Amino acid sequence: MRHSTRLRYEASSRAVGPKRAAERLGLPVGEHFHAAAGRLPFRLPEGYLELIDPADAADPLLAVAWPHPEELRNDANAIEDPVGDRASRPHPLIVRKHADRAILLVTSRCHLYCRYCFRAGEQADRPERIREAIDRLASERDLREVILSGGDPLVLPDDDLVEILRSLAEIPHLETVRIHTRAAAADPRRITPRLAKALADAAPAPLWIVIHTVHSREITPDFLAGCEHFRQAGLPLLNQSVLLRGVNDEIGLLAELFRKLYARQIKPYYLHHPDRVRGTARFRLPLEQGLALYRGLRERIPGPALPLYVLDLPDGSGKVAVEAMERTGERAWRYVRSDGSVSTYADIEL
Repeated sequence: MRHSTRLRYEASSRAVGPKRAAERLGLPVGEHFHAAAGRLPFRLPEGYLELIDPADAADPLLAVAWPHPEELRNDANAIEDPVGDRASRPHPLIVRKHADRAILLVTSRCHLYCRYCFRAGEQADRPERIREAIDRLASERDLREVILSGGDPLVLPDDDLVEILRSLAEIPHLETVRIHTRAAAADPRRITPRLAKALADAAPAPLWIVIHTVHSREITPDFLAGCEHFRQAGLPLLNQSVLLRGVNDEIGLLAELFRKLYARQIKPYYLHHPDRVRGTARFRLPLEQGLALYRGLRERIPGPALPLYVLDLPDGSGKVAVEAMERTGERAWRYVRSDGSVSTYADIEL
């Protein structure tokens, strides 16, 4: 796989530096900002900055994008490996929790570093390692699906993404491919007709695009244009969201988001319970509160617009429906699988 020394689209020129963003938002850039940005990098596309209301200190999009001093405080509820990835990595770029599918981490970089994320960073792309990981996947005869994730795969140049898909096309037993991206919300101009057609043409199998939104204000004209480019290329769209305290933890907000997506032929797919990443305490809520919101949401929107509310278990066994979990104590929950195996979960302590 050819190595790219630079990104061919102008994402970097669309990113606003901390000083300019702070001036626009009326916020300080001091010691706490830089310390929090050391935990998770700061990058803010110009288009996303324009969505933030500088007059609202509690703006949900500001909470998503801006490093906060609370990220540095003691976090008793944090879990070092919040979704159990470490034991599920047969290769540094592969997460394999299920026999039939695997995640391929093609980059750790993003257009926008959401402050609740558990996997992003600024690690340089290494095409030779991606090729090595694909070779490893090709040897797994029970593999049926590969999910391109990261970071955000769409930070890579078009040609590099095409080469990855063509490499996957060499795996004869692969049935589907997914690309998970936040670009439609974070940097929608990244999604061009050329990119969409190139992905569709290079895909080795049916290709699904899974976008990521957390608030209806992210559904802008540019967002819709980017999604239309995918649709015109014949690529079906799913959406996943994260339930976040202070961002979207109201039935009305969630209903508005999922209705808007559904009305534009984007299927709401997953609503994730927040992962217990160190430094993200301000976004968390208990499972019982999330369930109450989800049950109320069911009464407000059509069935196809309702995503599955899931928890990615810290034991590494994968995502489970929160409604299928059983409460066994004040903070104790468990999930029993069809084979009788059990996963337990200790909820956060408020």
